[in-house]
Amino acid sequence: MHITLRQLRIFDRVAHFRSVSRAAEALHLTQPAVSMQVKQLESQVGMVLIEQIGKRLELTEAGEELWMHARRVAAEVDDLCAAMRARAGMQRGRVRLAVVATANYFVPQAIAAFRRRHPALTVELSVGNRQSVFAQLNDRAVDLAVAGQPPADADVHAEPFLDNPLVIVAAPEHPLGGRKRVSVAELALEPFVLREPGSGTREAFIRHLAKESIEPRIAAELPTVEAVKQAVQAGLGLGVVSAQSVELELSAARLVTVPVVGFPLMRQWYVIERQGHNLSRAAQAFRDALIETFRAPQHGVQT
Repeated sequence: MHITLRQLRIFDRVAHFRSVSRAAEALHLTQPAVSMQVKQLESQVGMVLIEQIGKRLELTEAGEELWMHARRVAAEVDDLCAAMRARAGMQRGRVRLAVVATANYFVPQAIAAFRRRHPALTVELSVGNRQSVFAQLNDRAVDLAVAGQPPADADVHAEPFLDNPLVIVAAPEHPLGGRKRVSVAELALEPFVLREPGSGTREAFIRHLAKESIEPRIAAELPTVEAVKQAVQAGLGLGVVSAQSVELELSAARLVTVPVVGFPLMRQWYVIERQGHNLSRAAQAFRDALIETFRAPQHGVQT
């Protein structure tokens, strides 16, 4: 096979966007040029990599496997380029960052501060669930991640930089919302709207209740924080969320916190990198800026 780096980069963008036109736009190429490179790559490997299903492109099994390797090759090349740029300073460069959805409520603040200090550097932000964020980090698709505490078996270095208080929220008319004190035992009687299994917030909440021999009544499992907040506002049940994610709803009285004994449940946000990985100077600078931005006392969240 004579697969070129150009073909892999083009295929990576097509696979990422599931669109030839969007890939062409991102790469500053014509659509025919992108299509031709993908066809040549398919000819090299002797298999179909992309199929048209309705109006959307989908990867075949071979395409999925090739995309995994293409991302790793691209990451290696990016590391090489970053190492060379590091010797010449930070006149150019990018930081690839993945964050869990809840962290996206505050990370853009750090990105804006970083860009004011380093306008020549670019931050590429990917937002996903906990599983996808750690998968991207493990696959070397990103330089840094922001999430809750990593799994015990993760080969990463994680540094805490910001408190992550978990609060229980309710619709304003909920009976527990007007109370001054609610016992943990009373939670056993209430339906809850929680994130999907694997969510760090959900796991921390369930572990906390288990200490009191309480198993929550789950009315719904939803994939995003926004969906949880909407469901709680609609009266579907109580919710457990990061305090940073409900500041707007609390100030607008669309949600209220429930004063449960032992809450807020305090966790930490971590900036995470692969163990033993040499970060580019740009990624190092962003990590340091993130920590500097949020370790200041004025960023504490009132609950």
